Amino acid sequence: MDKQQRTGELEKDDRAGLFCRLAHLVFPYLEPAGLASVSATCKVLHVVSKTITSSRISDASRNLENYPIPFFNSVDSELYANFIYSPVQTLPTSPSIPWGGGSGRVRSDPFIVRVEGAYGCDCESCDLDSSSNCACMDFSDLPTRECGPSCGCGLECGNRLTQKGISVKLKVVKDRRKGWSLCAAEFIPKGKFICEYTGELLTTEEARNRQRLYDKLSKSGHFSPALLVVKEHLPSGNACMRINIDATRIGNIARFINHSCDGGNLSTLIVRSSGALLPRVCFLSSRVILENEELAFSYGDTTVNSTGSQCFCSSACCSGILPAEHT
Repeated sequence: MDKQQRTGELEKDDRAGLFCRLAHLVFPYLEPAGLASVSATCKVLHVVSKTITSSRISDASRNLENYPIPFFNSVDSELYANFIYSPVQTLPTSPSIPWGGGSGRVRSDPFIVRVEGAYGCDCESCDLDSSSNCACMDFSDLPTRECGPSCGCGLECGNRLTQKGISVKLKVVKDRRKGWSLCAAEFIPKGKFICEYTGELLTTEEARNRQRLYDKLSKSGHFSPALLVVKEHLPSGNACMRINIDATRIGNIARFINHSCDGGNLSTLIVRSSGALLPRVCFLSSRVILENEELAFSYGDTTVNSTGSQCFCSSACCSGILPAEHT
């Protein structure tokens, strides 16, 4: 091979290397159909696409949680669920977040709306096991109030249980009837924090508009919305607070938790933090959960909407209908 030929081969290799690097930057933004399409065009793009697909299957959280949360599917050809992962609450936006790479876990601030001038504790660290006089401490069986953005303590504080990310090993498993389900990947003791329900925080008007759209799309049988409406009530029975969280497009692995008519194995907890305007919806294990056991909670009262979708929870008290409260 002469000098000119060697130069030509080197230039060709340089172009191929640049092309491959550009593909690694661009392809993470592609949805599954687009990724599959470019994968079939040539060997180089097939290798890049396969790497990205493997990354998506291996961790639904995109490296944003303490442990990877893999997908497992022995039912059909769907390799993973496509959505934008957010470990914290978000406002309705149109982000373009790549899914396929990332090195290093960086958690966002869980408090998107803060109360200016709010009072919090000035402790360096609050110890839940001591007789601390911390103003944020709540000595009930389950934590309902935590330190927050107006407190002097940091993330290592013992009274920030739900702000440190997921601390148990989980996996997303495809069920033939239910679709994707969230399961334990290890033994989980009773009272363990599992995860927060994150997604887009909506006004009631926007939640109702989206629910109407989702109802139409759900009739096709290939759409699974994840709009959660939580209401707190006064002793009189009147609703005093309503939270609308839509994890259909943006959310975390809580979007995969299915309903169980018997209440499941999770407790729903409304957590407030000092200096934060909005509370957060969190889940704790209500009993011991065995490895490979599916996680579930009650979506609500099935009598509110007797025409809801079919329920497949298989509990002894299953009503056969999924709760679908009028939003």
